[in-house]
Amino acid sequence: MKKFTLLPLMVLLVMFMTSCSSDPIEDKAAEINTENLVVPQTKTIEIEIMELINDHRLSIGLNPLHNIDIIKAQAFNHTDYMIEHDNVSHDNFYQRKLFLESSLGARNVSENVAYGFTSAQTVVNAWLNSPNHKANIEGNFTDFDLSADQNAEGDWYYTNIFVKK
Repeated sequence: MKKFTLLPLMVLLVMFMTSCSSDPIEDKAAEINTENLVVPQTKTIEIEIMELINDHRLSIGLNPLHNIDIIKAQAFNHTDYMIEHDNVSHDNFYQRKLFLESSLGARNVSENVAYGFTSAQTVVNAWLNSPNHKANIEGNFTDFDLSADQNAEGDWYYTNIFVKK
């Protein structure tokens, strides 16, 4: 076969082998079951963090954010993931975002994570002193929730998720 006829055949073969699924992402996200979500009891440090964030928002003329269990469940799962992997990260954020869009009707989702801070005030101060984290705290959101938990050595991990419905 000549080169110029082989090239179009190769292009077609690659297109068929790498074509996307015909199922839209929304359909897959809609299949998520919200009945088995783990929503742990809220810790004192978590309440303090949420109060500090809302106090800050109110002090600059923004609406306070409402906490929602389904957001807490996602934050809890991610905090547990970070502890299990001994790594502070935004790993799998896209899946959390899709889940909250599908199950909660979220139009915008963002998150802050942190590690090692031993009080609500120190973690919130750190976020407020970081331009990207501060932008999330001061963002156009309606709801939020968070998870704070310790690893076996007593080090704190935090996940704070913000949602606009």
